[in-house]
Amino acid sequence: MREFAKPKVVVSRCIEFDHCRYNGQMIASDFVASLAPHVEFLPVCPEVEIGLGVPRDSVRLVSSSGGGGEAEIRLVQPTTGRDVTADMTSFATGYLDSVGDVDGFILKASSPSCGIKNTKVYPTAGKSAALSRSESGLFGAAVMARYPDLAVEDEGRLRNPRIKEHFLAKLFALASFREAKRSGSMKELVRFQTENKMLLLAYHQAETKTLGKIVANHDHRPFSEVAGSYELHLKRALCRPRRYTSNINVLMHFLGHFSDRLSAGERELFLDNVQRYRDGKITICPNTTILKSWIARFDDDYLSSQTFFEPYPQDLVEVDPIVSHRGRDLWR
Repeated sequence: MREFAKPKVVVSRCIEFDHCRYNGQMIASDFVASLAPHVEFLPVCPEVEIGLGVPRDSVRLVSSSGGGGEAEIRLVQPTTGRDVTADMTSFATGYLDSVGDVDGFILKASSPSCGIKNTKVYPTAGKSAALSRSESGLFGAAVMARYPDLAVEDEGRLRNPRIKEHFLAKLFALASFREAKRSGSMKELVRFQTENKMLLLAYHQAETKTLGKIVANHDHRPFSEVAGSYELHLKRALCRPRRYTSNINVLMHFLGHFSDRLSAGERELFLDNVQRYRDGKITICPNTTILKSWIARFDDDYLSSQTFFEPYPQDLVEVDPIVSHRGRDLWR
């Protein structure tokens, strides 16, 4: 079983850690609970940190006009009229300055402080005010501005399997790179590139080619320069979820590696499964299972080390209970 670097993840403290929501409640998240053994969590509640207490009167984002007439987002407590925009902005800056190297964030969805998307913005602080539009919360916006290339999501969006898969693959890849960078060793950087080549190829072919050239270091640049350049292009490669067409391209790379050692029937079976995956009739799993059987059969150390097959711990892989054999037995 693969050993994984332990990512450092900032998480909203109200998610599985503390009863610190405005109403004194805590948010349950099966995903955060399952992730706990595999990461180092750094819980934080920005609203508590600026002194709002628990329980507290809720805050909301309010759109107002600045001195020049431009729209400005303020964080306001309607029941008291208190404007805590400056307090939250100051806390966000200080916290993000001091938190150190982190690999990702899991923040409370739609929160006026922590939300990264779809947080309601109101035209006034009044209780009956109608919704104006949606934005990021103030702390969430600061995170997105400071760390646009890290694995950043909210706990609501992470219920989506595709979003969760991308988040996890990116999170553990960034954590692994962080360790390689910290080592100061070209050997470790080359190892990272070698083991992640097929996964990166599934994300971004052009950036993967660039990463290969950087790590080859034909100009004999110092490690710090190589690692800095590599990190920039690595984050570009991982910025968007991989597409099924890119996965198919990688599957065909694997097939080419084994092609001259396979029977016609084996190739036909694999290509049939690739087409069924292309048509959306099966997941990628039957294809990767066949590939892993060939890797074991031909004892291929290079391909067996590829993170494409296991980009994050297997304990975090979930099967939809609707299709799992462990679901409710409807035959009884």
